[in-house]
Amino acid sequence: MVPEAGTTILVGTHMGLYRVDAEGSVQGPLGGYDFDVMGLTLTDGALIASGHPGMNTPSELGSPNLGIIRSEDAGQNWEPVAFTSEEDFHVLTAGPDGQVYGIGSSSPALQISGDAGNTWTAGSEITAADLAVTADSTVYAATPSGLFASQDNAAAFGLVADAPTLYLLEAAGDQLVGVDTDGQLWRRSGQAAWTPIGTAEGTVAALGLAPSGVVYLVDDRGIVALDGDQATTILPAL
Repeated sequence: MVPEAGTTILVGTHMGLYRVDAEGSVQGPLGGYDFDVMGLTLTDGALIASGHPGMNTPSELGSPNLGIIRSEDAGQNWEPVAFTSEEDFHVLTAGPDGQVYGIGSSSPALQISGDAGNTWTAGSEITAADLAVTADSTVYAATPSGLFASQDNAAAFGLVADAPTLYLLEAAGDQLVGVDTDGQLWRRSGQAAWTPIGTAEGTVAALGLAPSGVVYLVDDRGIVALDGDQATTILPAL
């Protein structure tokens, strides 16, 4: 889930990429692409994604795995850029400096790209369910053993001792939000203490954080926006 300008969000699904606005209006699948979006992030105006092709996905994007594909026009057109047909990235995130980080399904090695997904180098090996990068370029990894952080571009990670055990992460500026294994949502700004900000209903399937601080999530209610103490269901679950 990727927040766009204003109150619009992009939601990756098993049947393509969709745009949802604050009133719950849905557009998609964008560009007519029906691929299974397993990983999605935004960097320097370009969307970076990974997953599997759908029935009508152009063959040049790759099969059985898409590898890394990129869109320069908000999802209307996509091109293959790396790992085509080879890899499926369920974890993708981008830092404020344009660095893109991902973990593929075939290896725990964290991959790093500084050119919008064209070329990649391997960083540390870490078993992480999600990654997020804050404004100071700290890379956070949600693992079964707790939250880990790296301040050397993912070369090495250390345990964040005061953090809850999180399985989803998102960052915007110096803010970091996450969901723990009990469904509690947490926020931390800078080096301040972790603060509970709400409770999910069921398992959270996707998480997003806008620069304004609004948290978006997908749980049993549907697509929900958390703004302070107010939780608003933007699009109810089917």
